[in-house]
Amino acid sequence: MKHFFCLLFFFLVFSISSFAQGLPGFGYDMNLFEGKVLKHNSKFTLPIPEHSTGLAMNFIWKTTGKKDWEQRRRYPTIGIGITYTNYGIDSIYGRCFSIYPNMVIPLICGKRLEWTLTIGDGAGYVTGVYSRLKPVDTINIAIGSHLNDYASFMTDLRVHINNHWDVQAGFNFSHISDASYHQPNLGVNLYGSHFGLRYFPATSKPQRITKKLKPLKNRYLLESRFTLAYNQSNAPGGPLYPIYLGTMYVSKRWISKNKFFGGIDYSYHQNIYEFLKNNANSGFIQPGTEFQHSYKAAVLAGNEFLLGRIGVVLQMGYYIHQALQVQGLYYEKIGGNWYIIQKEHGPIKELFMCAFLKTHLSVAELAEFGFGIGF
Repeated sequence: MKHFFCLLFFFLVFSISSFAQGLPGFGYDMNLFEGKVLKHNSKFTLPIPEHSTGLAMNFIWKTTGKKDWEQRRRYPTIGIGITYTNYGIDSIYGRCFSIYPNMVIPLICGKRLEWTLTIGDGAGYVTGVYSRLKPVDTINIAIGSHLNDYASFMTDLRVHINNHWDVQAGFNFSHISDASYHQPNLGVNLYGSHFGLRYFPATSKPQRITKKLKPLKNRYLLESRFTLAYNQSNAPGGPLYPIYLGTMYVSKRWISKNKFFGGIDYSYHQNIYEFLKNNANSGFIQPGTEFQHSYKAAVLAGNEFLLGRIGVVLQMGYYIHQALQVQGLYYEKIGGNWYIIQKEHGPIKELFMCAFLKTHLSVAELAEFGFGIGF
């Protein structure tokens, strides 16, 4: 698998390099990284490898302002990353192959030197998972399924050699988990450092389009989301249960490229309800009150970064009603909206599909998918 992945890397590099000769602003970078698995939870009893290594490639494109949002966001760099991770103990952790869209955020920019932050999220395939069948691996209580969410954060200090080549080094952090779709699901966090090169076949400085843009109205919208998630029961190999989620909030657009929002989150957990029904005489709760101990309610606030028809959402919530299984006072959500309808006027101004990962710090609770509407 490692050899196949390396061959795929070189094939992509050769093919895209040939194709990109006439595309100003298109390039790719390759980083070698080394790191350490982080024990982020007291239940994380896996042996910690001495070190972990990997190879990361990012196919990037510097926007030029062809669309209004590119100029409003000061010509961001977007990319598709592909990463191979060797955690260090194949018999337990296996290896991870991931692909994820990402955005490069400039922090400090100079003529020859720049400091950036790259944030990405996508999918990762892990070769080693918890299993009671052949191949048996009951030590790996961190990963319960081959397919996982893969989140990546990288910060780089980059030196511009010329219009084609950059040299870069920095620090990186990654997280994988399946959001409790399968148990166990502690996830694996990896932190480390990297070194690499960036290459632009045509030029790293494409000509930008600058035009006078009319500011968008700082309007208020009443919005709602309806999503669905699934969690497995606490026992590995147990049944999957649905989780129904609804969100009502008011948003306000500001500086033509963001939406601040606040409202209420609700989620009903069928797995908690079934647990309480099956343990009615265990003393957990008063029989007949299963429903009121199976839902969560929270107040929320967040910001959506608008990128044309894509919105990147960061949200935090504080629980005002807890279910039986308390995971903390606060939670976080990261995700995105894809807008089917975007209008300035009319009864329905927004219609979108959405996906979110809900976490309590470094522990993922669920992955939700659905749709939303704005009036």
